[in-house]
Amino acid sequence: MGLPAGLLDAGYTRLVRPVLFRSHGGDPEAIHEQLISLLAGVGSAGPVRALTRLLAGSAGRSARVAGIDFPSRVGLAAGLDKDASAVLAWRGLGFGFAELGTVTGRAQPGNARPRVFRLRASRALVNRMGFNNPGAAAVAATLAARNVYRGNGAAGLPVGISIGKTKVVDLADAVEDYLTSLRLLSPHADYVAVNVSSPNTPGLRSLQDAGALSGLLTALVRESAARASLAAEGSSQGAGPRPEGWPSAGEGAEPASADATGPASGDVAGPVPVFVKVAPDLTWGQLDEVLATCEDAGAAGLIATNTTLAREGLAPADQHLAGEAGGLSGAPLTARAREVVGYVAAHTALPVMGVGGIMTADDAMALFDAGADLVQLYTGFIYGGPGLAAAVNARDTERQEP
Repeated sequence: MGLPAGLLDAGYTRLVRPVLFRSHGGDPEAIHEQLISLLAGVGSAGPVRALTRLLAGSAGRSARVAGIDFPSRVGLAAGLDKDASAVLAWRGLGFGFAELGTVTGRAQPGNARPRVFRLRASRALVNRMGFNNPGAAAVAATLAARNVYRGNGAAGLPVGISIGKTKVVDLADAVEDYLTSLRLLSPHADYVAVNVSSPNTPGLRSLQDAGALSGLLTALVRESAARASLAAEGSSQGAGPRPEGWPSAGEGAEPASADATGPASGDVAGPVPVFVKVAPDLTWGQLDEVLATCEDAGAAGLIATNTTLAREGLAPADQHLAGEAGGLSGAPLTARAREVVGYVAAHTALPVMGVGGIMTADDAMALFDAGADLVQLYTGFIYGGPGLAAAVNARDTERQEP
């Protein structure tokens, strides 16, 4: 069941975080890279992974959303594990699912450094990373090397993969760019998250407009359905045709390690669910258009929200960073994320993943109360460590009706 959340929190905030935040000259991105490298090593070692899960893992409250069984309702948000290298480590840190990426059709370096800024007094971050990642083919290879395929339980939790537009690809060609990522990554994803709301790729947020979003989602949902049909046909015929990137019949069907949990089959019936991640800066009218488009196109659900371009709520000590370009995350986003989640949940029957400004277990409970089916951590995990995931799981379990 793991150590108590309070003990994990104290150990991280008093011992680990001070050392981390001072390392690499205080460069947040270099620290992040070191952390992911460490977790990738932990994830590759079965005994270490088992010990980590024993110490830090927490059971949480299970849920079934969009046909996916989640061992707990708190997950890792996209942006922390961009290249999927640490995919095997997240269950041991108390998460019930992990969203990897954002991944683009082509490899790209992202924006120029420095591109991440820590606003400690505000418990916030500003980032303008720009979807730096090794590309969909490389991420698919990383997941295949770890035997992580849809539904086989090798990671110990459901795996979502966030996909975005390659910067050098024109908006007119965005659909094919997203389809490239879907084709390569869907065999490894329990769900795919369509990121059209990052503020750090020029023009990307225009894909939230009803017409552009409709064309994109319709193409992705149709492709997901077509690939599921082809995979099912191949499975029924034994050695029949399989979609590109899909394991051959029988391959990837068993968990990669003894501590894996979840479905035992690598062939999960049905299309890979497609979720859409929306910005917190949309008006209610714009959100209404997004919701109607998602429903009409057959999206499986919404993720609310991404980072914000607003700068309200910054502490005086952080005002000198307000002018840095990029998306703001953390405590200043808490109230707005709650508003958007509440609005989305009240205006659609589609499930909602709530993300943004979850810095405490109370913040997560407030998003659940607003209508979120699941929540994701990003900045809160950086500031609070695995103790925050454990605290959310504990509170959520306590509130579960008998």
